[in-house]
Amino acid sequence: MRTRLGTIITALGLTFGLTLGAAATASHDAAAKAPKTAKKKPAPTKKPPPAPKLAPPNAEQKKALGELMGAFTFSMDKDAIVVALSKQIDARYAEQISSTSDVYAQDKLRKEKQKEVARIKSSYVEFKGGKTGWDVSLIDQEFAHNTGESMLMYWENAGGKNQRRFFFFHEGKLWKMFVAIDTKALAEDQRNFEFFRKLMETRYGQGRVDGAREKWNAGEFEVQAVDKMAFYGSFGLLIQDPKALAEIAATREANAPAAKGKDSIIEIIRDDGREVDIHENDNAADAIINGAKGR
Repeated sequence: MRTRLGTIITALGLTFGLTLGAAATASHDAAAKAPKTAKKKPAPTKKPPPAPKLAPPNAEQKKALGELMGAFTFSMDKDAIVVALSKQIDARYAEQISSTSDVYAQDKLRKEKQKEVARIKSSYVEFKGGKTGWDVSLIDQEFAHNTGESMLMYWENAGGKNQRRFFFFHEGKLWKMFVAIDTKALAEDQRNFEFFRKLMETRYGQGRVDGAREKWNAGEFEVQAVDKMAFYGSFGLLIQDPKALAEIAATREANAPAAKGKDSIIEIIRDDGREVDIHENDNAADAIINGAKGR
């Protein structure tokens, strides 16, 4: 019985083996006889189309861009900036002083004027490597340490305004200004960078978009709209001297510190989803904001 069962199992095993072997042989023969297909070459990678050339600002747009310079010119030193600002402050206070005959009130206004000028002078900071109050701020990407850079700030808060203009110097000469824009002057649905960009374009024409910035080159100066909404709830206008860019970039590269880890303060703010509200504005941007109010 065992012998017969073993014979049957052996026969079944041989049958399956022969069947599988025959199938494998047939499959191999069929594959050998099948015509070989040529391998397809990968499609060439398409290069992105070049960015369209933008027309330079026309005369009217260039004039509007130039108004952002105000009474200032590149290469002015710190003292010249203070003098120019003092003249603006004098004119503003002169009207208030002449509008009253109260000697005490006049004296008080003169003292306020002196304090305002003193506040401008005391805002001056040189970026020499030590920690400053600006290293994590609205302007933290606008300067570098140990490169001969410094900054002066004008904070005008007269007449209910709360506005600041930052003056950046390289080797003591003005090369850039940053004007903060108060988004509270805009409606809630207008507080986004896309709206601000379009508003800028109605005055200055189309600029070149580069990430969180849009740039207009007017020859002797360059203007940028800067998105600072994520952490500071603000927009910015940057006015800089394009002729100084190459020299300052080379100086920064030569003096760049070793790479370091992420800034813990920035990471806390990002992880927590908080927004820093600074409520800033500047007279140079009034026309832009006023143009948005009716929209």
